[in-house]
Amino acid sequence: MQIELSKLAVLRAQGRPTGITSVCSAHPIVLRAALRHGRDHSSTVLIEATCNQVNHLGGYTGMTPADFATLVRRIANEEGCPENLIMLGGDHLGPNPWRDRAAEEAMAEAERMVATYVDAGFRKIHLDASMGCLGEPAALDDETTAHRASRLAAVAEASARQAGGAMPVYVIGTEVPPPGGADHALTTIEPTAASAARQTIEVHRRVFAEAGLAGAFERAIGLVVQPGVEFGNHNVIRYDRSKIDALKQVLEDEPQFVFEAHSTDYQGADPLTALVEDGFPILKVGPELTFVLREALYGLDLIASDLVPDYGERPLYAAMEALMLAHRENWSRHYHGTVEEQRWLRHYSLSDRIRYYWASREAQSAVARLCDALAGKSVPLPLIWQHMPAAQQFSDTPLNPEEVLIWRVTKSLAEYHAACGAGR
Repeated sequence: MQIELSKLAVLRAQGRPTGITSVCSAHPIVLRAALRHGRDHSSTVLIEATCNQVNHLGGYTGMTPADFATLVRRIANEEGCPENLIMLGGDHLGPNPWRDRAAEEAMAEAERMVATYVDAGFRKIHLDASMGCLGEPAALDDETTAHRASRLAAVAEASARQAGGAMPVYVIGTEVPPPGGADHALTTIEPTAASAARQTIEVHRRVFAEAGLAGAFERAIGLVVQPGVEFGNHNVIRYDRSKIDALKQVLEDEPQFVFEAHSTDYQGADPLTALVEDGFPILKVGPELTFVLREALYGLDLIASDLVPDYGERPLYAAMEALMLAHRENWSRHYHGTVEEQRWLRHYSLSDRIRYYWASREAQSAVARLCDALAGKSVPLPLIWQHMPAAQQFSDTPLNPEEVLIWRVTKSLAEYHAACGAGR
């Protein structure tokens, strides 16, 4: 099923709620799984990059938006996924990566970043200027946020006109969950108040019109609100639809919009389906996909340890532990507790900050050694049952480790795909 983002609100109004999965990952295996799944189901593949992950300066992946787009298109070509099924989005595009600088300096960088995203073919743009810069409150008011968002939209509009092709569609919103999940154990998450959602829309509509961007605002298709879902290092808060009756009414009064749900990772089939039915058809997922990828890698690491002479005792795990201890910057602010607690969090936290390390030379070398050790090996069924019981179809036949990894990621993607099903 192919989805046009501009039609999501119409489908909901017609009583045919339809969703789309937003894959927020730069890992090549995750991208390959998503593009293969899209090819096999003839469905739109929405892939989004975040401002910290990919930007004009390289981000933590070392990729510019053009680099990221090239990577996606290369994998799509290898998988035979038609280009017309691929949609690229930019997530949290704003000054966030430069929050330690003065606002004007951070906004100048954000403007350059947005231009490079649009130049590279990204046409779903989440404008997120809600986070304060140097000397400002951590969360900004709607007025300031809207003025900064309109500046970024003006850049996106100019870049799109120059590049040609479709004009961008926008997602706005100030009720933005922390990227990558919370750092502490959670007990409850309150949904966005309906009054706050209405005010965000009203202020952005007025500010965009005052800036001569009324046409751009007409292409704002989504509003980021908090539906009451989140995951932390230790646990998941699942969707409770009984809490959002007032919030749902906002969509009745603002038929241009749907809600975009961030941090839907680990929700499971029933909550995801309920989210789509209740007006949250854009389901963003990221850490869950690299979490299950890591789960499969570690399962294969255990299998190789038991099966292959001279492979060693969990060398992939050991390599990742050494790498994270040598480079603490991606997890030390987020993982707390005793030395023992921090150790298991480094590998198994639901926020999955180990994902920052897979692109490193050391990690890639360890993964390559694992895949080489198991390639073509026949893994006995009891050994599969011991370490990866759900993967028993891969037993007793020459193993292709990459296919196991893609299979595991696809299991999660399939759950999202089912929840997004057309015309329920």
